[in-house]
Amino acid sequence: MTDDSESRDDAPLDEQVPEFLDEDDHGQAGGEAAVEAAPGRPGGPLRFARMAGSSIAGRDAAPWVTDFLNAAYYRRPVDAREVDDVRLAFSVLTTYWYRKASSRRLHVTDLPAFHKAFGTHRFDTGRSGRGTLDRAQLLAGGAALIGDWFPAAYEDDDRRGWGVAFASPEERAAYDHSKRLALARLGKLTPEHAPPDEQVWHTYPPVEMPSAEGVVGALTRPETWPDYASEVGRFTPLRPGGLDGQTFEIEVAAGTDSGRPIFTRGYVTITRLVTPDDPAALRAYFDELEAGMARYGEDEPRVVPEDGEPVVGFDLTTHQGHFMGAGHNRLVLYTHEGRALVRAAGTWDPMPWHIGQAYKVAGREAQHAFWGQGDVARLSMLHQLALRLGG
Repeated sequence: MTDDSESRDDAPLDEQVPEFLDEDDHGQAGGEAAVEAAPGRPGGPLRFARMAGSSIAGRDAAPWVTDFLNAAYYRRPVDAREVDDVRLAFSVLTTYWYRKASSRRLHVTDLPAFHKAFGTHRFDTGRSGRGTLDRAQLLAGGAALIGDWFPAAYEDDDRRGWGVAFASPEERAAYDHSKRLALARLGKLTPEHAPPDEQVWHTYPPVEMPSAEGVVGALTRPETWPDYASEVGRFTPLRPGGLDGQTFEIEVAAGTDSGRPIFTRGYVTITRLVTPDDPAALRAYFDELEAGMARYGEDEPRVVPEDGEPVVGFDLTTHQGHFMGAGHNRLVLYTHEGRALVRAAGTWDPMPWHIGQAYKVAGREAQHAFWGQGDVARLSMLHQLALRLGG
């Protein structure tokens, strides 16, 4: 008799993982109109289903892509996981896609290259558990798949960005944002539009950071955001430039403790950004946020304590098909009693039935953990940011 984990690992791949429902390889280059157009509705069940998985992976790549991520990270026992290993695994996929297949999505035809690079390691039980890959095996496989330079490049901040490792700083500087943006096929922006008293207003616990200056320096370089990915989610910027007007692809994994995560994605654009450069706008933003949270939130605390000092705030507004429906989240940075803290605060419309059911089954816990609720560092992007900054 085999145990449950062995039975699961021996099951056909199409029974282990969900399919990435997606469209063809030829997206709308640029996607600019989606941001500038009038706000839209969240989108129906078909658009929501098409948001499963990653924009760089086609539907027929879902089984092997998910199996690779499981082998690299999610199939390990929780106490044997190192979060940077899942970032490394995503970087292997993303770097391969960018160098070999950036005019299209990954497909089943890319599987032989991965099998050649990683297949032997999967059965090396002397180095890692059955069907899994340790970090050394990930790096060795990445070198075989992409190039001998890959392991050193992944570790080099000057040769890593957007989740991609580059052979040289010059190659990094020439990164072409349009490739992934074209595959994203952005829908319209979908800010909340229900009456405020019907919306959900919620703020998550603050996460302490080593310094406010460090947070500003990190977040204003969107190409570094994949470096703060957690076990359950990652942000990848799609446009050139800084924060203002930036669009992110968010990839989320629910059910990670089970070793059989479910992947989905959504898109958000920064539609409002306030900094100390405009003190009046900064004050108005936080006054408006505190008033709304006090009036419409259910027993929600202040976002910034009364004796705290706001530093930066920005809105992340959803696009059609987002796994939370219509609304926007906010990230705010403030100081209080000599400490720098970051927290998320969201405003959302009531969810359509197809989104609400998926969120109830698979998304709620991942969403809360991602923004720091529960204080589990491997699950929280904000905790990963703090660790990256030396916290």
